[in-house]
Amino acid sequence: MSLILSRRAFLGASVVSLAASRALRGDEAADATATKLIDDPTFEPNTLFLTWQRDPTTTMTVQWIGTRGETPNTNIYYTSGITAAATAVVASVAAPISAGVIKSGSAVSAAAVAAWNSQETSSSPFGQSDLKVFRAELTKLTPGTNYQFRIGKHSPIYRFRTMPAKATDAISFISGGDCGVNAHAIANNIQAARQDPMFAVIGGDLGYDNGTAIDTSLAFVRNYSKHMIGRDGRLIPMVTCIGNHEVEGGYAKPRGKAPFYYNLFDGLFPETGYNTLDFGDYLSLVLLDTGHTSPIEGAQTDWLEKTLKARVDHPHVMVVNHVPAYPSFRNPEAVPSKDPKAIAHGTGEGNRKHWVPLFEKYRVPVVLEHHDHTFKRTKPLIDGLANERGVLYLGDGSWGRIRSPNAAEKLSYLAVTSRDYHLSLHRLQGAERFHVALNESGKIMDTCRSGQRASS
Repeated sequence: MSLILSRRAFLGASVVSLAASRALRGDEAADATATKLIDDPTFEPNTLFLTWQRDPTTTMTVQWIGTRGETPNTNIYYTSGITAAATAVVASVAAPISAGVIKSGSAVSAAAVAAWNSQETSSSPFGQSDLKVFRAELTKLTPGTNYQFRIGKHSPIYRFRTMPAKATDAISFISGGDCGVNAHAIANNIQAARQDPMFAVIGGDLGYDNGTAIDTSLAFVRNYSKHMIGRDGRLIPMVTCIGNHEVEGGYAKPRGKAPFYYNLFDGLFPETGYNTLDFGDYLSLVLLDTGHTSPIEGAQTDWLEKTLKARVDHPHVMVVNHVPAYPSFRNPEAVPSKDPKAIAHGTGEGNRKHWVPLFEKYRVPVVLEHHDHTFKRTKPLIDGLANERGVLYLGDGSWGRIRSPNAAEKLSYLAVTSRDYHLSLHRLQGAERFHVALNESGKIMDTCRSGQRASS
């Protein structure tokens, strides 16, 4: 099942014109017919990041954490176009480029800059603090298009790109989990951004705030905001699912025990800890809650079957969850307890009982798992046994946390394990999926190809 790929063949060749694709900074001008590039913006939040609440081809959600009054205008101004005249000015600038921003005093006529749309920003509490989550969802965007935006009229101009409506070209994205806020997590942020992915999927345990440590939650967002920037200055959107370290108590708790997580991501998860994010008709990310704020069995399993059945003919359906069905460090079997009242469970037991049969029935090709703080790739599995038509389980969550895994030969379902900080780069090309594991230094640790979406 494994296919060895060269890094160059996987990533492909691309030529990016940095000067032309970096965005302009704007300034509020008394003369409405002119716009100037700002040398020193007055509002530049260090918690700014992008995510999605729905359709990534036509929407983008802009978020940051701050306090009221930091800037007089929190509206998001955005545009999809800079005309050839403005691009020529940008291309001629020789000033240093930092975080996707060109600093210059050059003037650009208003006619050279496309019309700016405006979207109001909402604010909601961030935990039990004076901080607020500021959010604006930009809608009715054009698929596969570069956009520029600014916060009010005294911020840098930032960039993003909507996802394409059709997968006519290769689609690439990053995944990983169990990040934290240490130096290894930052190194993997930097390494992830170097791959220039279209977006990143974090499969739980983002900052390890445990539902109580607001400073930790803020540190995770600041690190992401600072480092997750594409080669052309484009902000890389973040998609997540919930893990036990988002929740005070970890498991079987109400949403209120995961305040920072749901303050930030309730746009995609308004009522439950699970949902699906559909990218046109070519990719579906099925984001699950492994018993942290939504039980595995019952409503979530019923929803999962309906969701997978409705997408059985889609070329790429990938499940993302935190606790693994097939762990590489923890014991998949229940360990007897001396306490007669204790109920022993093996790691992933609920997944294997309720979800794995659905993954196999509806031919899910890949499940992205985390939680064990190792790197692992299973064999393609059906009913826990190797089968070339089976489901591939990739993980196991070592973006910024690490443990020594079981040797692959110790557990029959494992193909590869290692003790490395890592992230995975996924490339969707036609009906094929390629997966590359990279360590924090960018070294390729493992490559494979997944299949089996065709009817049995």
